[in-house]
Amino acid sequence: MKNVAAVVLGGGQGSRLMPLTKYRSKPAVPLAGKYRLIDIPLSNCINSGMKRIYVLTQFLSVSLHSHIRGTYRFDNFSGGFVEILAAQQTMVEGTDWYQGTADAVRKNLRYLTQANTDYVVILSGDQLYRMDFRKMLKTHQESGAEVTIAAKPVYDREASALGIMQVDDTGRVYGFKEKPQTDEELETVRMDPAWIDAHGIVSDGRSCLASMGIYLFNRKMLVDALENADHTDFGKQVFPALIDEHRVQVHLFDGYWEDIGTIGSYFDANLQLAQETAPFEFATSTSPIYSRPRFLPPTRVDGAMIERSLIADGCIIEPGTRIENSVIGLRCQIGRDVTIRNSIIMGADYYESTENRPASLPPIGIGAGSRIQGAIVDKNCRIGSGAQVVNHDQTDEGNIGEICAIHEGILVVEKNASLPDGWRA
Repeated sequence: MKNVAAVVLGGGQGSRLMPLTKYRSKPAVPLAGKYRLIDIPLSNCINSGMKRIYVLTQFLSVSLHSHIRGTYRFDNFSGGFVEILAAQQTMVEGTDWYQGTADAVRKNLRYLTQANTDYVVILSGDQLYRMDFRKMLKTHQESGAEVTIAAKPVYDREASALGIMQVDDTGRVYGFKEKPQTDEELETVRMDPAWIDAHGIVSDGRSCLASMGIYLFNRKMLVDALENADHTDFGKQVFPALIDEHRVQVHLFDGYWEDIGTIGSYFDANLQLAQETAPFEFATSTSPIYSRPRFLPPTRVDGAMIERSLIADGCIIEPGTRIENSVIGLRCQIGRDVTIRNSIIMGADYYESTENRPASLPPIGIGAGSRIQGAIVDKNCRIGSGAQVVNHDQTDEGNIGEICAIHEGILVVEKNASLPDGWRA
């Protein structure tokens, strides 16, 4: 894998994940209590033997840069690196911001196409999955492809939110439909489930091959595709344009994969990780997920009831508290008799001393007697005693003042917010 470079796309404005992306980029959003979304693709690269990694960033990237610098350091003799390529003004590419995924890669081709690079893998920074890219490279080389794209079999009902591909008997792509909305559109790209079965994956009635947004290019093909066209997006423009004239191959994948692009998908993915039969497992010795070493003390639990939940390092959970089906992040301070159900509490970036706490505000953490249900509480929030962080009216969408919002029925308290004692949505 020494001749393979990886490019992780740092994401756009992340408007569908607001307000979690109000102060950070999508890949910097916390995941499973102690990780960030960017840790997933970077860990997949490292576990696959790819150690020349570029991360393209633009929007609200300070916390993302800080996390990468503090986590991904290779020794001087490995030749590995994780290099941040932030949007910049240059004499050649001009002064515009990145206009899309393809435009971002185009403006950094001189870094990605050096003499010792034969292949380039393009990855998203906001997906949850575990993949060995060595297997994808093997598919690419054995098929003689110029471009290979990872594909996951899905049911018809899932196809309307994905790009669906049609392939021949050899796995070469010859048809593509972006988010088919009708049966007529879907029929033009639907596969025979027997083909999926014959290639080592149990179809179980699935007849659609969905693009995972993971691409492997020959270096020359990537340069030609970007320099000879003004396409701005890989999934919608570059990939469909290559199908007719170039060998585009699928690499089948049937593990867990989730595109975390909305508040609903983020919420569901995190809570699934807390289940006994979680679809994605962090506890593995063969392909671990890496993150920043923080050297925090163990979490202390005193007389609390905790069920089906993830508890990160450095927390204090006091007597009488009940936590069910939830994710509790780093340094979370939870007072007495608190109830937390079906929620994500992101914790805090630091411990707050009594001397430094403003007298007019509750301390950082969850105050005694509070109730949090079906909610996301971002980092460094101050939840006063007896507060009710619950969507009582079952509202689907809306704002609650300037620091809380409801999206897809989930109440989100934005970063650094302060809710007074007895607060109620």
